[in-house]
Amino acid sequence: MDKVAKYRKLIQDLLTAYAKEDHSNEYIEVELIFDTQRDHYQWMNVGWENLNRVYRCILHFDIKDEKIWLQQNLTDQNPAEELVKMGVPREDIILGLHPPYKRKYTDYGVA
Repeated sequence: MDKVAKYRKLIQDLLTAYAKEDHSNEYIEVELIFDTQRDHYQWMNVGWENLNRVYRCILHFDIKDEKIWLQQNLTDQNPAEELVKMGVPREDIILGLHPPYKRKYTDYGVA
């Protein structure tokens, strides 16, 4: 399995595991979006809470230039560390949710 195919599988496995723990109600749908052609992967909540629309991206990953970009994380989990435990080198994980000038101060890759 090539590197990008491996990363696709790891991201999908991780998002699936996290989304199983989502305790949304009957009015809020948990959606997993896996765009394997353009390499965008999201866990979403979509629906209604009372009279308020819920449209929330919980976790968002992209794969760009053979690196995993963490674009959004609204959980109390550390998905970047989970990916490291799954065998992804730290330098292949970019914390896109941080501004570029801060990335060099993290334990992860810089793009």
